[in-house]
Amino acid sequence: MTPYARRPAGKITAALGALAFLSVAVPTGVSFAGTDRTPAVPAPPAARPEQFHGVDPRVPAALNPPAGHVLHAVLKARGVQVYECRAAAWTLLEPAASLTGVTVHPVKKVSALHFRGPSWQSDQDGSRLEGDPEGVVRVPSEQPGSIQQLRITAKPGRGDGVFGKVTYVQRLDTVGGLAPAGSCAGGTTAVPYRAVYRFFVAKA
Repeated sequence: MTPYARRPAGKITAALGALAFLSVAVPTGVSFAGTDRTPAVPAPPAARPEQFHGVDPRVPAALNPPAGHVLHAVLKARGVQVYECRAAAWTLLEPAASLTGVTVHPVKKVSALHFRGPSWQSDQDGSRLEGDPEGVVRVPSEQPGSIQQLRITAKPGRGDGVFGKVTYVQRLDTVGGLAPAGSCAGGTTAVPYRAVYRFFVAKA
């Protein structure tokens, strides 16, 4: 560590407090959204987790979960959407992505895998979540040529870990992943994509 001059204790305490607030505030909004782009205007300060009740003005209203569900975790995904050629058209077969992020209460780092189902599984505690294909709300992506943003109703989860009690999933800030244009003659193809996934649980 590089030596530095002694600073007044008050200033050091204040600095540490500010850093602690930032680390706690990370998961409250779409905190990972747009990290690969430079925003046109400075983003507003994130709210504290205890002030967040599942509604964020930066999220399309149609994708907000019903009242009584609160934010549980925010993970950023990077992977591919896999398409299969069926009847000369590219049809979604499955997603394949790795996710990293944090839970809200308590704040801790988590990671997971996303695959066919759609399903999400923690590679730390083994808990698993599967979405209901009939319980999906869709909104166009803000990025041209990208897959839709979604709100997915969750089926009862497996295990007591990070995904065990999830009720709703949001897929936001999608970039890429759209099926290739035109007809096809067979086989599969993988299209890279990025997204932010937010997981909700019923309010205690």
